Amino acid sequence: MIPTRPARRAVLAVAALLAALISTAPPAQAAPAAPSAAPAAPASPVQSGDRLAASWTGPLSTRGRYVVDANGDRFKLRAGNWAGAQGTWEGSGSTTDPAHNQAGQVSYDIPLGLDRAPIDQILAGFHGLGLNAVRLPFANALIHDTAAVPDAAVAANPQLRGKTPLQVYDAVVAALTADGFAVVLNNHTTSYRFCCGLDGNERWNSGQSTQQWEDDWVFMVNRYKADKRVVGADLRNEVRRDTWDDPNWGLGDGHDEYAAFEEAGNRILQADPDLLVIMEGINWYGIPAAGFSHGRPMLTPVATLSNTLIRSDKLVYAAHFYAYTGPANTGAGSGPGSTSDPRYEDFTPEQLAQVVNQEALFVTRSGQHFTAPVWVSEFGAAGRGSTDAKEQAWFDRFTDILAANDTDFAVWPLVGWQNNGVPNDNWALLSYDTAGRRLGLNDPGDWRAADWNKLVNAPSYTGQVAPVARWNMLDLDHGDQNVSSRMLARPDWSPGNRKGDCPDGQRLAGLGRSSSRGLCTDTAGPAVGAGDWVSVTDQRYVTGGDWASGYDKLQCPDNTFAVGYSVHNNAMSALLCAPAATALPTGGRTVWFDHGDNRPAAGGSVASDWAPGTYKGQCADDEYVAGVADTWRWLEYGVPDALLCRPLR
Repeated sequence: MIPTRPARRAVLAVAALLAALISTAPPAQAAPAAPSAAPAAPASPVQSGDRLAASWTGPLSTRGRYVVDANGDRFKLRAGNWAGAQGTWEGSGSTTDPAHNQAGQVSYDIPLGLDRAPIDQILAGFHGLGLNAVRLPFANALIHDTAAVPDAAVAANPQLRGKTPLQVYDAVVAALTADGFAVVLNNHTTSYRFCCGLDGNERWNSGQSTQQWEDDWVFMVNRYKADKRVVGADLRNEVRRDTWDDPNWGLGDGHDEYAAFEEAGNRILQADPDLLVIMEGINWYGIPAAGFSHGRPMLTPVATLSNTLIRSDKLVYAAHFYAYTGPANTGAGSGPGSTSDPRYEDFTPEQLAQVVNQEALFVTRSGQHFTAPVWVSEFGAAGRGSTDAKEQAWFDRFTDILAANDTDFAVWPLVGWQNNGVPNDNWALLSYDTAGRRLGLNDPGDWRAADWNKLVNAPSYTGQVAPVARWNMLDLDHGDQNVSSRMLARPDWSPGNRKGDCPDGQRLAGLGRSSSRGLCTDTAGPAVGAGDWVSVTDQRYVTGGDWASGYDKLQCPDNTFAVGYSVHNNAMSALLCAPAATALPTGGRTVWFDHGDNRPAAGGSVASDWAPGTYKGQCADDEYVAGVADTWRWLEYGVPDALLCRPLR
């Protein structure tokens, strides 16, 4: 979104003073180079709905850093945000008075512009921009709103008269997908209030319980489940601080975005295994004032604590960038909430590329526990009539970075109003007057056209994306992490203990010594065979000699491999073993990690830390975990000390 955002726990007077003024809006591989400025690009080619629809097949999934369609072809999200159904009312005065709505535009809590232009004309404008996908924000309030929208809200689309906001949203989704677009549902706000800062929409559980938020998501998922061009669930927009509390990533409390998003994502995938689950990082924490910790972490916590879903090919991470905000700058222009921290527009091209990599694009680096596509699902700038030279320079640099890194993107916003050639909101790419006349990005006078068309027309990877090995971490810091659909449907296999189960199709590859964290992979197999999965709690299956003399050993039966584990405190309790479809070699080697890390010099996820601050043991990519050794001697308290790693072939 464009205008304002949050502030962490401190003295009441300080928090209250800063609260209303905190604003924002709207970190691959090694840091991407900042490319040189590109020459002006031609306008985006107009693509008809039929042609777009024929170019891809839903549902979508992921392979490494790429989103792919049902045929395994790369599907780059070239998208925009069609805002409005999240609400445009700014929090005071009449909800239908333009003076009290964002940029004087009243959305009536439905996608903006339906009062001004027929929906097919709006979609034709999207095709003209070169889009293939639309991020469609909604408020939780929309789901529960039973009042019909006023006729004025759909004046240019009389077929929508008498419908509720949700029914209008239905019609918009159906029109978009029928015209070939991929649709990403985006839970933007709880209430219809726009926008940002301390507006009651700071977290997923602002103004509602986490349970209600998840239930609303399951409702929306089931509502559009039959339409395979509804491709994704973007869980929540710009999670940020409220008056008193920061969001966090992994503390296990009611403000833990990592845990809440993972739980919601898995509920969504249980309802519809075909959807992408899209997660933003933390948009803001802390009080923006000298002497207080504050900043915009975005995806940086993912480097050491990434999410694992029951479908490991469905996770996409997202981030937002705007010129006037910064890594530690709220975007406030002056007064409380304004700091001297640099804004993104203050960075040189090289510095900007480095920061964008650190906050978001590092996630696209291959072969790590965090590897996933990154979708920059909001960015933008004021266009026609703007004289902000710094923002314009930033937009050019930023679109260069997106193009150079072949990054999926969605501009904010697509649709706005205009009067006599003057846009109400000059951030919009397409603006309509009351007669339905359109003023577009590619019409004369909008400086953004060259940068936009450069981005849309930039060379991109296309065609088949080869399947890749996956690495996913298990985090038992505060409770179970059961991401096996098979085990979720079965009784508790280790009652009273914290359990981690790898996603179906993956095996255990490593453990942290005293952190209760684990690493899973599907590289090199093996396939799961028929037969029971075994919970091992003692040494009855130890074969092939004493591979950890003097230590207690949990060993899988021959021809089975470890797919999960349980701990009490951080002491080993049990090992979960799955049968292999074909015979597995025995023998193997002992990997000790009681006095330091013991991980392969090369292979999966070795360039990333999935259990920071603790020693880690990890089998090679062509090995499987067949056993874990621990001891209570020497005050070691039963934490894992060694792995039995056996060859897969």
